[in-house]
Amino acid sequence: MENNLRVITSRLIPALCVIALCWGPLTARVSPPQDEQTRRLWDSEFFKTKKTAPAKRRYRIATPRIPTDRVDENSVLGITLWRLRPSRATDDKEVRLFKHPKDKAKVTEWTPERIPVDTPLAVGQRVRLSVEAARTGYLYVIDRELNADGTLGDPYLIFPTSRLRGGNNEVSVGHIIDIPALEDEPNYFILDPDRPDLAGEVISVLVTPRPLANIKIGEDAVKLSKDDVETWEKSWGAQVGRLELENSFGKAWTKEERDASKGQMLKRDSPAPQTLYYRPAAKPDESLMVSVRLRYGGVKTKAQ
Repeated sequence: MENNLRVITSRLIPALCVIALCWGPLTARVSPPQDEQTRRLWDSEFFKTKKTAPAKRRYRIATPRIPTDRVDENSVLGITLWRLRPSRATDDKEVRLFKHPKDKAKVTEWTPERIPVDTPLAVGQRVRLSVEAARTGYLYVIDRELNADGTLGDPYLIFPTSRLRGGNNEVSVGHIIDIPALEDEPNYFILDPDRPDLAGEVISVLVTPRPLANIKIGEDAVKLSKDDVETWEKSWGAQVGRLELENSFGKAWTKEERDASKGQMLKRDSPAPQTLYYRPAAKPDESLMVSVRLRYGGVKTKAQ
């Protein structure tokens, strides 16, 4: 692409990741008893008052017109967007992203910090995405350029690729998938527009119960059919609501989250995803597609 994120994918796939894809149960129906340690991404506790709700699990409804009832736990998606900042002396050394010889920046140690998905980002900003699945499925991540007039560029599949996790895109409850992965170099994306009329990037995250047909992955990003992506959005991405975790802006990556990026399973009381996406009345085994707009600060689009 002369698509930023794809171009940024070569430079960026080492830079825009820490997608915490949370594919959890969203339902008004009674869920079966679960062990206290079982990871859950959807809970009525989220909507309790500030006096009664657990602080680290209290969410703000960012889409008030989309109801939070009739949500099945298995149709939820959790994403955490991380902004990298220069590490400070007070930061835990275990949660820093270390030097990469190819990175010419003066600062060679970075600490990821949480931000809401609608936070404006500076050109040159380093970011990561974390995706956590609350059910078994398959993860796909699509990137499109966002033009200043509100239109979108061609869609490119930036995950899975054969370079990331060996092409394995399976997701399951309590496990995090980082894009890019910790072992990738660099292990973050750099927001690096190649045209002045670009307002940002649109990252679409799709979780399906079965692998998508006719998808062939390559070593790098692969161009997809616009018609296919639009069909997926109409079928699985309509009327999607969003929740943002409260009192979490700027909180640094934790050792537990880093360990989860290396394969350790998250527990029920482990750090929660920054953003939860839900689709009322969706079936438990239905695919879910959500879009995250990474906006360059100071650039407005007609769609805003």
